[in-house]
Amino acid sequence: MSAIAASVSGTAVRLVPANAEHRYNVTHADLPLSCPMPGMSLWNSHPKVYLSVEATGTAQCPYCSAVYTLTD
Repeated sequence: MSAIAASVSGTAVRLVPANAEHRYNVTHADLPLSCPMPGMSLWNSHPKVYLSVEATGTAQCPYCSAVYTLTD
């Protein structure tokens, strides 16, 4: 997966392509969970949607079908 460089407040940030994977492991530090997640480039992605992963440990994005699994 290639990363894309962007500038946020004058600081270079490396972004990963949005919706490039179909499975993501997330932790409690990633909550509240959204797809695409922070750190993903947004220019070629679907609208941001918040996903509830706490109750079952998994959630699937209704736009791109990515599956998120809570690992801790």
